[in-house]
Amino acid sequence: MALLTVRHYPDPILRKKCAPADPNDPGLPDLIESLFETMVAEEGVGLAANQVGLDMALAVIDTSGGRDPKGRLVLLNPEILEERGEVEEEEGCLSLPGLRAKARRAEWVRVRAQSVGGDTFEIASDGLLGKALQHEIGHLYGRLFIDHLSLAQKALLSGKLKQLKKASARVA
Repeated sequence: MALLTVRHYPDPILRKKCAPADPNDPGLPDLIESLFETMVAEEGVGLAANQVGLDMALAVIDTSGGRDPKGRLVLLNPEILEERGEVEEEEGCLSLPGLRAKARRAEWVRVRAQSVGGDTFEIASDGLLGKALQHEIGHLYGRLFIDHLSLAQKALLSGKLKQLKKASARVA
């Protein structure tokens, strides 16, 4: 498999709602392995397909940091069905390198998704997995963790966001 290039803010694909993924696409298993390898290499907990430039509703999560193969979760065409409570915890994102802030999320979520092959399943969680589910599904709808910050947090990060935009303009 190959490591993929993570797209950084303000790349427009990060703000795009992703097209549905085909659970029967024969190239999906290799792509999923590349997503997991990239996520681990970047020291992330999850990675959405649009973060590597692909317009497809696919995300991978592994809260074990690659240490437990049973902890790998693949989500095709996921949607949040239910949210409960609210927490505000520090969060970061591979597409916003060096940026961390307290984001508001639901304390618990229930999600429906498809597996490779098209089987529908549901998963419910709180804690790190619950936060990762919300974070990665948000990516697939064009939302970033910075959209879940208080106005005060956004004001504190405005300089760093401008730096990311300038760095992106130099690369482009």
